Amino acid sequence: MKYLLFPVFLCLYVHSVCTAQTTSVGIFSHHVDIGAVKTAGTASFDPHNQTYELSGSGTNMWARQDEFQFAWKQLKGDFILQANVKFIGQGVDPHRKIGWMVRKSLDKDSAYVDAAIHGDGLTSLQFRMTAADETKQIQATISSPDVVLLKRKAGKYSMSVAKFGDEFIDIEHPGIDLGDEVYAGLFICSHNPDVVERAAFKNVQIIVPAPENFRPYRDYIGSHLEIMDVISGHRRIVHSVSDSLQAPNWTRDGKSLIYNRNGKLYQFELSSQTVTELNTDFATSNNNDHVISTDGKRIGISHHTGADRKSVIYTMPISGGVPTRVTKLDEHSYFHAWSPDDKNLLYTAQRKGDFDIYRIPSDGGDEVNLTKNAGLDDGAEFTPDGKQIYFNSSRTGKMQIWRMNSDGSNQQQVTNDQFNNWFPHFSPDGKHFVIISYISPIEPDDHPFYKSVYLRLLSTEGVEAKVIAWLYGGQGTINVPSWSPDGRQIAFVSNSVWP
Repeated sequence: MKYLLFPVFLCLYVHSVCTAQTTSVGIFSHHVDIGAVKTAGTASFDPHNQTYELSGSGTNMWARQDEFQFAWKQLKGDFILQANVKFIGQGVDPHRKIGWMVRKSLDKDSAYVDAAIHGDGLTSLQFRMTAADETKQIQATISSPDVVLLKRKAGKYSMSVAKFGDEFIDIEHPGIDLGDEVYAGLFICSHNPDVVERAAFKNVQIIVPAPENFRPYRDYIGSHLEIMDVISGHRRIVHSVSDSLQAPNWTRDGKSLIYNRNGKLYQFELSSQTVTELNTDFATSNNNDHVISTDGKRIGISHHTGADRKSVIYTMPISGGVPTRVTKLDEHSYFHAWSPDDKNLLYTAQRKGDFDIYRIPSDGGDEVNLTKNAGLDDGAEFTPDGKQIYFNSSRTGKMQIWRMNSDGSNQQQVTNDQFNNWFPHFSPDGKHFVIISYISPIEPDDHPFYKSVYLRLLSTEGVEAKVIAWLYGGQGTINVPSWSPDGRQIAFVSNSVWP
């Protein structure tokens, strides 16, 4: 990954600005003690686990001045600060604090806003409106959250917090002016000058969203290829590009990921972190609907062909080669799944102006229309035993997850909530599936880029959905099956403006 490094600011006022040598750490340009702390703090980054650890002392972060350890970088415009946070050890003072902070300056009495988690679980959006003013707060209704976001949009700040597995609780500040260029980062304060506290921060990202004048499918921002442990929610960015990388498949041997970028397919080897273009011969206008066969020997693709650029389904060897056409009609067909025995393919097709789900033999033949409803039916995938098909449909006014028998009979709604839900993908054992759920308001039939979304884990036994990730993404994030063969991890794509 590449990150901008900003010039080091001199410690002009030892007691009011900083009391320790500033050095870069991970994505942060500097780390420093703010105020006259008694014991110097530290900041470190483990690149293998992509985890930050901060230690710090400090009398307080309240009233009219602060003392704490701060890992920061300068930012302008809109941004989203994301992390999973956790104190290390039992601690001493119940008001020790960790979280995200945005400051106008590095002065000890600077105006600021933060998302703070206290040692006793108290969680609040804290703020000092002007330099040397009293600190105030807006308390959240949640105690000891694991996931913390601090966001700025059009100059307004908001905090989103949740326990891992739950949906966010949001708090917005009515208005505080810190200027366009600010100091943003992670902090820790012991609330006791004689004590040093420690905290760990995982899934740390500084996200710069797409600009308001972004043009869908014409303008693209940077992409991160991520791998996440499904149980713990711990994430690692394994590869990043400055434009649109989409839809990672996990190869059956667990060694590589195959993704789409600019119409071509690429293989990312996890051990060496090397990228190789997959030979798709003439098919160089592929979209993000590509799936590996159950036996791992072939891959199905959706390639745009002809003067009118219709999406047509092909199959080809996983090692590369000349694609073989499967769908006959010169109408849009978007591939989504192989049957467990690899004899059939599932896809969404536009026929007579409507988008429905179809099945076709993988070696070619006649297609069978499985859904015949108004609205969009999409994202079909077989359960691992081949008995059912799960898909998403907008037939009830919102995009929700549905299921049916493999012959299209007995269609039943699975989810019924406030989100627009897309693309059910099954774990290898068939007990769970992951979906992408749009938090941002969208049209039910739309699946846009660059929105706030959850990845949610559901059980086939009807257990309530569990949020396993928040991210900035959408289109291309998890369009295709992306579970690891051992069922422990999933791969997906998140987005941010390239620094």
